[in-house]
Parts: sequence; C-alpha cells; structure tokens
Amino acid sequence: MPWAVEAVDDYVTDIRPRHRAAAGAALWPTERAGRLQSREIEDRFAEYRDALGLDSDLVPHCLRHGHVTHRIEDGADPAFVQRQVGHRYASTTALCTGVSGDFMNTMMRKVLDKALHQEQ
Repeated sequence: MPWAVEAVDDYVTDIRPRHRAAAGAALWPTERAGRLQSREIEDRFAEYRDALGLDSDLVPHCLRHGHVTHRIEDGADPAFVQRQVGHRYASTTALCTGVSGDFMNTMMRKVLDKALHQEQ
C-alpha cells in the first residue's frame, strides 16, 4: 500500500518534528511528549471499532496478523517478513499468517506444476 508509506513519510517529515525533543525516539509521542502505552492504543482502537460496529474480537494485534498475511500473499520473501515482524522462528510467522484458500490453491498449483514439469 504505497499510500501508507507516503502518509508515514509525511508525518515523520512535517508533523513529528513539531513535538518536543523530550519524546526522544518515539515515533508516536503523546501530547505531553511521552510514549503511547499499549492500553491507550487498545482503548482508542476499541472506541473506533465499536463506533464502526465491528466485531469486538478485533484488536490491534489483528493488524499485525493482517500485515503478515498481506505481505506473504503479495509475494514477499517469508524470511524477510519473519525478520520484519521480529519473530525468532519461521513457525511463529506461519501461525500469524491466515492466507486465503485461493492463495493456498494457487501456491499448491505452482508447486505441483513445477514438480510435474521437472519429472517429464
């Protein structure tokens, strides 16, 4: 999603520098130059989720799973995705991935076609 990169770049370039230096390396400092806490993010996320009438099982961590899934389905190298999200083991990344049935069928077809082509 190129727009996401542009949005974060705009924030880092134009908005983030306006925060006090006390925020240090925090990318998303609070209005008092502190760091956002997990609970604050979860509470705000829940407000928006509930206002939109979305399922209460949807939590911020779901965004992480979605990110991993979309990167894998978009063809990113699984080892890169694993490093990007900070997983020590590929199996942990695999647990976070919820690829669609269509994606699995397409990948299986590619593997089978390659294997059958090599046997000929």
